[in-house]
Amino acid sequence: MPQTIREDTIIGDVHYAWRVKEYEQHARGNRWYAVSILAGLALIIYGIITGNFIFSLIIILFAIILFLQAHQHAPDVQFAVTELGIVIGSKFYTYSEFDVFYIIYAPPRVKTLFLDTKSIFRPILRVPLLDLNPVDIRHSLREFLPEDLEKEDEPIADAWVRNWKIH
Repeated sequence: MPQTIREDTIIGDVHYAWRVKEYEQHARGNRWYAVSILAGLALIIYGIITGNFIFSLIIILFAIILFLQAHQHAPDVQFAVTELGIVIGSKFYTYSEFDVFYIIYAPPRVKTLFLDTKSIFRPILRVPLLDLNPVDIRHSLREFLPEDLEKEDEPIADAWVRNWKIH
């Protein structure tokens, strides 16, 4: 479980640090909004016709969340690789909280560091590498965590969310 960083928290020497957006923001055009509204209305009507009102309610809540997120600025979060763990914002994760890491680097589409956690509630942490050298990050992390070399593509859910500009 991550601990909140305070003045007395020992995180060790910082190997790499950069700032990332808390979540990815997409530029959505009018066509995206039109298709989303039509699909949402169709699903709501389907839920009402079939008597599945909870399904319709879930679609409405999903639309509200997308609307609110589209009109909100993603805050910057500090990310750091240290000799004792990982810093994300005001939280410190020790390396014992992670199983493995892997980097998917296929610019310009994907440049992401993935950290598989041992937690069932937050199984994967995703960190954009921006313009950092992935080889340097990989060498630094290999000192502390095993690398999963079998992963060659980003998770399907991540690709789907990025392509459909949902998150």
